[in-house]
Amino acid sequence: MSTGRLAGRYSLLRPLGAGGMGKVWLARDEMLDRDVAVKELTLPEGLSPKERADSVTRAVREAQATARLRHPGIVALHDVVVEQERPWLVMELLRGRTLGETVREFGPMPADYAARVGADVLEALTVAHSQGLQHRDVKPGNVFLTESGRVVLTDFGIARQEGQATLTEQGLMIGSPGFIAPERLEGESGGPLSDLWSLGATLYVALTGAPAHEGSAAQRVRATLTQPVPELAGPLGPLVAAMMARHPAARPDPRVAVHVLRQVAAGEQAPRLPVNHDATVPGQVRRRGRAAVWIAAAVGVAVAAGTTGFFVLRDQGGGPPSAFTVPMDVCTLIGSQEIGRLLRTQSPPKGQPDADEVGPECGWPISGTGVGLQVQKDSDTLDPWSMTTDAARTLFQNQQRYWAKYDDIDWTWPEIGVKKSIRSKRTPVRQLTGLGEEAFGFELKGTTGRVHSAHIYYRLANLVVSVEYTTLNDRPTDEDVKQSALRAAQASEQALRDAG
Repeated sequence: MSTGRLAGRYSLLRPLGAGGMGKVWLARDEMLDRDVAVKELTLPEGLSPKERADSVTRAVREAQATARLRHPGIVALHDVVVEQERPWLVMELLRGRTLGETVREFGPMPADYAARVGADVLEALTVAHSQGLQHRDVKPGNVFLTESGRVVLTDFGIARQEGQATLTEQGLMIGSPGFIAPERLEGESGGPLSDLWSLGATLYVALTGAPAHEGSAAQRVRATLTQPVPELAGPLGPLVAAMMARHPAARPDPRVAVHVLRQVAAGEQAPRLPVNHDATVPGQVRRRGRAAVWIAAAVGVAVAAGTTGFFVLRDQGGGPPSAFTVPMDVCTLIGSQEIGRLLRTQSPPKGQPDADEVGPECGWPISGTGVGLQVQKDSDTLDPWSMTTDAARTLFQNQQRYWAKYDDIDWTWPEIGVKKSIRSKRTPVRQLTGLGEEAFGFELKGTTGRVHSAHIYYRLANLVVSVEYTTLNDRPTDEDVKQSALRAAQASEQALRDAG
């Protein structure tokens, strides 16, 4: 379309570029008086009206999934507009150039700079993966280096939400040859480790100025499936080779990879990584590669995949932690054996990660009973591990005031079978000692007058954690329910302290 206006507020000024998924415009948000980027998504020709409507619905759904991602390394999506029978994505305007453009103009990057870029991108990917979203098109053209120094992962246009078909699975695109992980080329849906492979291929370009596999699209695909990655000299060579291992099981844990990248970015010597190059050959790997296990032992990093959470940094003199700053899996904060004891089952459920605007959470539900844990943040902070201790104190106090204010609570937990709200009475909020640096708790009583849920909030340094234990069974007493919540909270606090 020619320059015009969308949704009565976005004035399209001029095209900024175009690609397989559509055209990007420079636009002006007249309501908020700011420049934005607007992506006009292109749908295939020849679609029936129903197919076109379904494609628009699917694209909007994907955009909604992307909009939940809040991280400085992920381009922010402000709005979605459906006009002229197609979706338009309104995004923050980035000023700078892509990694691909930078390498073409200035040549290969120094290892320390490439390492910082890689670490920033991988931390952004971890946030996306924690919400079940794969990027599926990590490549030099989708890594943006802003004038202010931010490293931003762009274009989630072909991202895939776990368990859902996507717009691009209707035949538009599956990624960029040379940057698509082998398992995805073989027809698998892939996962977080597929994005890790693509980031390894991107770092290869950053470090050498050329892709690991060159030639036509077909030649790049064939080489990805049949040839080992060319050896790469320098401090990042072993890590990039491990990231691009032929089989996902041979690739390093993303958190281990971030740690190594940060070491190189800081000018430190990375742990020596004994890479098994046979791991890139089909049929050679049957389990996680020895390399990833070795790094984990060498740097003392807990290897765990899952939703977002925290590692703890301690003061040298012992005592309480000083800060929680690095992501880890919140579903590991309560161990499987403890979950089994709390839920009184020989087959404890696997933690179900989730996240919302309050913070990352994990639930362990079975029929009629469940344990839940959430790491919280305030509305002014991007993520919990960015909070200061003062901000955490304020958040903790606000939570305590909030719960003390309301006596009647509408409560539900569909995963344990409570699909309709239960009108519940809150017991008095009381202070707890011996848990974190400050803590409070309360219970919820149903219409029968017995306690069905116990809730505990505690603060440890700059972290606020809420824990819930619920049972609809008649056998546990009110005190049993309270003690179960306390044991869950104590287990999570100990896990945080042990991580340091």
